[in-house]
Amino acid sequence: MGKLLLFIVLIAAAAAAWLWYSINYPYQGFSSKGVFVEVPHGSSSRGVARLLERKGVVRSSLAFEFYARRHPRRSLQAGEYFFDRAASAHDVFWKLANGQIFEQPFTVREGETMFDIAHDLETGNFMSASDFLRAAKDPALIHDIVPQAATLEGFLFPATYHLSRHPSATALTTEMVKKFKDEWTAVTTVASSGDKMTTSGAFTEAAPTDSSPVANNPPSTRPVAAVVTLASLVERETPKPEERPLVAGVFENRLHKNMLLQCDPTIIYALEQQGRYNGTISTADLHIDSPYNSYTHTGLPPGPIGNPGEASLRAAYQPAHTNYLYFVANTQGGHFFSATLAEHNNNVIKYRHLLAGEQASNR
Repeated sequence: MGKLLLFIVLIAAAAAAWLWYSINYPYQGFSSKGVFVEVPHGSSSRGVARLLERKGVVRSSLAFEFYARRHPRRSLQAGEYFFDRAASAHDVFWKLANGQIFEQPFTVREGETMFDIAHDLETGNFMSASDFLRAAKDPALIHDIVPQAATLEGFLFPATYHLSRHPSATALTTEMVKKFKDEWTAVTTVASSGDKMTTSGAFTEAAPTDSSPVANNPPSTRPVAAVVTLASLVERETPKPEERPLVAGVFENRLHKNMLLQCDPTIIYALEQQGRYNGTISTADLHIDSPYNSYTHTGLPPGPIGNPGEASLRAAYQPAHTNYLYFVANTQGGHFFSATLAEHNNNVIKYRHLLAGEQASNR
């Protein structure tokens, strides 16, 4: 009897040691490609344990299930997980319990069009460009704020998104639009509360000394679609966030005077829509037959020409109050601004001199 009891104790001790070893000691690693494990919704701990053992992630499904049952309050989260190194059943359990699913960062840069985004997604092997464009051309997500929208262009907010290996195009556009709406609420709330954007002294490099003060107009009363369209023009015209309220102010002044906006990025967008843009704009392109051509049509284009970021949305919603009507590049990433055509022509000459490496006149 004593020998039997001793035998049982030894078996129990061996089983306990085996369980401890299986749970706490890292199991095999993987090649650089690693292994993906998709945990379906509603999976039991036993089903997940067997899946992990079959994929070679854990040493024993029995040990993993035993450990999982010791933590009944923690459920294993559905999703796709990636394993590329040796890990213990303990670590694998907590990875799944904490929902550390596989994600890859994907960044939408300020000013990118939906066509740019589609290209980047396809290049990154996230999804086909056609799948994304199909979702981006369905404006249902913004009909509550822009009933007449034809696409989601302008409302796919620039940010870094964390995507699964095979993301859904509609889920991604939904997340982008939600991000836009959150940012739009923040922009309009700050402006409506009377807070001022800091612009004092921000344009000393571009603005002449006799310029009008750089202050903010009251918040825009234009429809959301018009503000976002204006913001997309501002975004494409200047890379400097501190300069954007002034660019928006120039466009506002031209709109009020019914002047042509003559915004080169609208020509680029029109050419892109027709598959004709080759990286440069010719004089002939300024006459392209398109409602987006701001050299032949007054007013704003029929919709955004890209997806603006926060700074451009703020600038378009509350442009700088100025008498400027023109601006031209200054070869330093910013612009020279002017209130009259004569001043503008002078600035164009100055720009050409700078391009040629000559000292610009102070006239």
